Amino acid sequence: MPAEPIDKLTRAGLSLIQQALSIFDSDLKLAVCNPRYQAMFGLPDALVTPGASFEDTIRFLVEAGEYGPQNDPDDAVRHRVETARAFQPHYMERQRANGRWISVEGAPLAQGGWVTVYTDITEIKVQEQLLRARSEELSDQVLAHAERLGLANRALASTNAALQEAKRELTEIEARTRLMTEMAPAHIAHLDRDLVYTYSNKRLSALMPGAPGNVVGLHASVALGPGTFARILPPMQRALAGEATVCEITHDESGRRIRVALTPDPEGQPGGIYVLSTDITAETQARAALMQTRKRELAAQLTSGLAHDFANLLTIILGLQGKLAREKGLSAEASETVRATQAAARRGGTLLQRIGEISGERALRPEAVDLELLLDDLRMMASPSLPEGTRLAIALEPGLPRMMLDPGAVQDALLNLILNARDAIGTATGDARAHGTIRLDARRVRDTWLELTVEDTGPGFSDEALKRGLDPFFTTKGGEGSGLGLAMVFDQASLAGGSVRLSNRATGGARVTLRLPLRPAADPAPAPSRLVLLVEDSPEIRTHVREMLVGLGHQVIEAETAADALALVHIPEIGAVLSDIQLPGNTNGLALLRQLRGTRPGLPGLLMTSLPPQDSLHAQAASEFQVLQKPFDPGDLGAALQGRARVAAQ
Repeated sequence: MPAEPIDKLTRAGLSLIQQALSIFDSDLKLAVCNPRYQAMFGLPDALVTPGASFEDTIRFLVEAGEYGPQNDPDDAVRHRVETARAFQPHYMERQRANGRWISVEGAPLAQGGWVTVYTDITEIKVQEQLLRARSEELSDQVLAHAERLGLANRALASTNAALQEAKRELTEIEARTRLMTEMAPAHIAHLDRDLVYTYSNKRLSALMPGAPGNVVGLHASVALGPGTFARILPPMQRALAGEATVCEITHDESGRRIRVALTPDPEGQPGGIYVLSTDITAETQARAALMQTRKRELAAQLTSGLAHDFANLLTIILGLQGKLAREKGLSAEASETVRATQAAARRGGTLLQRIGEISGERALRPEAVDLELLLDDLRMMASPSLPEGTRLAIALEPGLPRMMLDPGAVQDALLNLILNARDAIGTATGDARAHGTIRLDARRVRDTWLELTVEDTGPGFSDEALKRGLDPFFTTKGGEGSGLGLAMVFDQASLAGGSVRLSNRATGGARVTLRLPLRPAADPAPAPSRLVLLVEDSPEIRTHVREMLVGLGHQVIEAETAADALALVHIPEIGAVLSDIQLPGNTNGLALLRQLRGTRPGLPGLLMTSLPPQDSLHAQAASEFQVLQKPFDPGDLGAALQGRARVAAQ
């Protein structure tokens, strides 16, 4: 029904009531009244309009003599307003200034404010007076009792009405409370001292699948099951002893992590405990992920101080091994050892970069990669980790071109898969030295994808592992696994725009298929020979970098400090500057290249460093110039000098 007809019906109904009625809200503003209210007290229209102030109404009545003579009208108004603000039920009878009697019955409302009913009881009072005057045979005591009884009856009727309203409100509150507890995403319950449920919001079965739907009347051991009950019994006993307790348990059937808060009930007869149980599985998983992230950040903090010196050592190792590789007459075994050492040193440099980027945003570093050489290095790195009985077979489709890949990310992913396969083969027989085969295949798919497949002769993936194997922290190795290996592979593949698929071989064993976009690398243009000013304070590193530059067809002039470099930079034949960031003296490599913007505008400048990427000086330098992270190989250096370095004049 529209609001306007309802209002009309309400006003019409109130007009038929022979008693005066007013309703004021919690702000002491008039909400509604009937015509009898205005007529009884002779109120002006302004005081019977919704929104009229209760204080203004009382002041009008005091000034009109409604309450008899007042020594202090302001005090009389203030007293009645303060009484009204208390919103207490009341009943009273009083004689008005015009000689008529009224009863005043007030009751507070659940929404705030109160309703007051004014009844003219003059006729009742007249009858009482006549009865007292004409009934001389009745004693004054009997008449007084009759009057008091009448007053008590009227007050009792008012109290009964207030009690009925309170009962109704309590019933509504109880219904709302029960509805809210049953909708809460937690189990709320009460147990007596014998651990029998006296109340439950019927959410236990949703929290712990397999539990009864209604547990009221059941003992906790029956409702929870023997395993869960055994874990929660000690905290329950402490709660019964008066100690509020919170514990966390794992529900065996569902694997959910449950937090249980137990609060003593000292007012119970004969006592008991309140129970609040919530599912914190997602919170626990997030907490584990945060802890793992914090461990990685801590590792980065602990290693960043060593990264600079370690990177310099790797640079020297690469230089010495490169010199050894160029020696004539090395045996095949010695050459293989040199190559393995160089590959391991390069991987060490890549790992240093990855550690430095742990707390930052991961980014791909694609470069032209010869897949055959990359897999050759992988074989040399992985083979020492395999037991004698396990064979690694690598098959590469002939004719694959050089392609744009992040070699560090690809090697990390494949090495992870090979080590997982090694563990799976050992798990199959319970012998870490078990015999088996790990096969790595690389092939192109329709000139769109590079597909890398790692297979093993182990037991294969379980059904659960096939579904959740790529989820972070999922592991089948118990406490020995972090659950991050396959998730890391998936993360790296996704970052490159590829995919990862888990499956089992028809003949037994697991298969992981890694697909990466196939992006052939353009043939490198021949690098122009130039005179490079090399600025490096370490003689060993300077020698190694000089040999790389010469090997790339460049000529080299060397300086140990920025001051030496500034004295040489005026040589017109110098075509590029390669400087370490950290140099002895007051001027570092970054400041040196900045000065060259004024003295040699347009001269290409390139920086190299062993500082981790999160170092402030490294980050500042990388925002202005290209920075080579030590250790680097001739390919990295050649690419940087071949037009990829930022120009100092920019």
